Amino acid sequence: MIRMKEIIREGHPTLRKRSEDVKFPLSEEDRKLGEDLFEYVVNSQDDELSEKYDLRPGVGIAAPQINQAKRIFALHFDDSSGENLSMIAFNPKIVSHSVEKAYLAAGEGCLSVDRAIPGYVPRYARVTVKAFNLDGEEVKLRLKGLPAIAFQHELDHLNGIMFFDHINPKNPFAEIENAIAIERDSAE
Repeated sequence: MIRMKEIIREGHPTLRKRSEDVKFPLSEEDRKLGEDLFEYVVNSQDDELSEKYDLRPGVGIAAPQINQAKRIFALHFDDSSGENLSMIAFNPKIVSHSVEKAYLAAGEGCLSVDRAIPGYVPRYARVTVKAFNLDGEEVKLRLKGLPAIAFQHELDHLNGIMFFDHINPKNPFAEIENAIAIERDSAE
C-alpha cells in the first residue's frame, strides 16, 4: 500500500518530467502500479483507513507522484460526493474541450505539495477524454465539473506541470474570463 512517505514532494525532478507512455499488454509492474494508485485514493477517502495509515485524502494521484515517470493515474470520488468517476487511466489524453473554463472556488491542492497555495486554477469546464483501462480497452468519457478538473490536474502531472503553474502570479484571484466557479472543498 502506498503511504505518504512514498509520495514525492514539490522540488523533486520527477514531478517536472514528461512521463513515458505505457506499453500494452500491460506488464505486471504497470498493472500493479495502477492498482496501487487506485487503492491509495480509495483508502485515503475512508476516514478509518486514512487515520490509521496517516493518509492525506485525495481524489486523484499520478504515477510521477510516487517517482514513476509513467503515464498512469487513478481518480476516485466516493459515492457521497455526488460525483461519478472511478478509474485507473493509462496513457490518458484530452481529445476535445469546451471554450468555457472552470475553477475550484476554494483552490486546488496536491498530495505532493505540503503548503496551501491560494489562487484560481483555470481549467476547461468540459472535456472529452480517452484512456486505456487495466484490460487494455480504450475508454472515452465526457467529464464536467470536479471530475473534469481532477482529470486535468492528474494529466498535468504526467506532463511535468504543477497546478500552481496555472495561477496568475500577479493576481491569484483575478477573475477568469468565461469561467464558472465550482464550489467544493479543495481537491487534491
